[in-house]
Amino acid sequence: MKKQVSVLLMALAASVALLGCDKKEEATPAAAAPAPVALSKIVVGLDDNFPPMGFRDEKNELVGFDIDLAREAAKRLGAEVEFKPIDWNAKEAELNGKRVDVLWNGLTITEERKANIAFTAPYLENRQIIIVTADSKIKDKAGLAHKVIGVQEGSSAVEAIEKDAATAKSFKQLKKFGDNVTALMDLSAGRLDALVVDEVVGRYYTAKKPGEYVVLEENFGTEEYGVGVRKDDNELLAKLQKAIDEMKQDGSAARISTQWFGKDIVK
Repeated sequence: MKKQVSVLLMALAASVALLGCDKKEEATPAAAAPAPVALSKIVVGLDDNFPPMGFRDEKNELVGFDIDLAREAAKRLGAEVEFKPIDWNAKEAELNGKRVDVLWNGLTITEERKANIAFTAPYLENRQIIIVTADSKIKDKAGLAHKVIGVQEGSSAVEAIEKDAATAKSFKQLKKFGDNVTALMDLSAGRLDALVVDEVVGRYYTAKKPGEYVVLEENFGTEEYGVGVRKDDNELLAKLQKAIDEMKQDGSAARISTQWFGKDIVK
């Protein structure tokens, strides 16, 4: 009898052990993927003295081509947009330090910047033009030799000039300014011989003072503008690209361009 009870107890113990093993081997349900965080606000870093891309009007309100594009994109994303003026020479530090979410202000796409910033597809094409006063004897890039040339510090114009090493080496001085408005004032006052600047900016200013400036035929190359975000901010980049693509397709980008440039120059 004891033997039968012992056998029975051993069988029960084995069954319990097997049940325990089966329980441990049951597949744990996969955790549900976290829902995407709703985009509620986009902080746009910009140089607020860069017309017609972004600048302050007579009422000290921020206006401009890129301002209008960014507002339209944010509206499509259902997000509030805040424009934050920054030191444009420190724009990458401002972005990667998370003090702004986006750089959207005539930002040229370069290989050097792509190492630190993720860009949308280009939305505008631009050249680095040379502006002189109407009475200047400078007619081409060769005429810049032994002259004082102005440029905005931290702008892509600096890189464009450096790529043309022979011409850059011929300058008497490359003088850097915090903004293009001050540089143009120095050009008019004779403290500069020429200014190298983004075409969209240069054309805007020269059109306001017809007969005072001349844009030379030669330039320092063509470039493309894009919107910059942090390299790990893939979700924001994808959303912005989708919004920009839709704006191009439905004519909104063309309408904004025509308001600022008199024609559709969106790429």
